[in-house]
Amino acid sequence: MIYDKVAEMIADQLSISKDKITRESRLFEDLNADSANVMMLILDLEQEFGVSVEDDVLSNMRTVDDVVSYLEEHVGQ
Repeated sequence: MIYDKVAEMIADQLSISKDKITRESRLFEDLNADSANVMMLILDLEQEFGVSVEDDVLSNMRTVDDVVSYLEEHVGQ
């Protein structure tokens, strides 16, 4: 499932417990990510899932669910 892999990668990137991550978690406010963390995460996700995330889409990703929903829509296309 995409969510599980995304949560695992976020936990690794931010050095936090996967238990602290929910679909509603806000990347910056709740998980204390900074822009460099998010950029590295997106690069890792692009490689893992074989997708490309445009900059304008990236700027609108605020929650874990935003990331997961984007991947669910674009993986395999």
